[in-house]
Amino acid sequence: MAHPDHTVSERNTTTTTTTSGGSGMGFIVGALVVIVGILAYVVFGDGFGGASGANDVNITVEGAGDAAQGAAEAVDEAVSGGAAASE
Repeated sequence: MAHPDHTVSERNTTTTTTTSGGSGMGFIVGALVVIVGILAYVVFGDGFGGASGANDVNITVEGAGDAAQGAAEAVDEAVSGGAAASE
């Protein structure tokens, strides 16, 4: 609209609307992180107080045959012979 002194006045109005739509997604991601943490504790940790001695491992090899017989002596001889040769 023009004023009597021939100046033009303008008015610009900007309206900004914000919404909070990410709170539900944050709750879901947080719950998933907690669930994965609990599962990792159960799988890799002590669990929920499982049986004591659960980390004990016993390995028995039966029937090793001729390939394993005398292996300790052969290694001992190789180490002793190698030390004498390097002197």
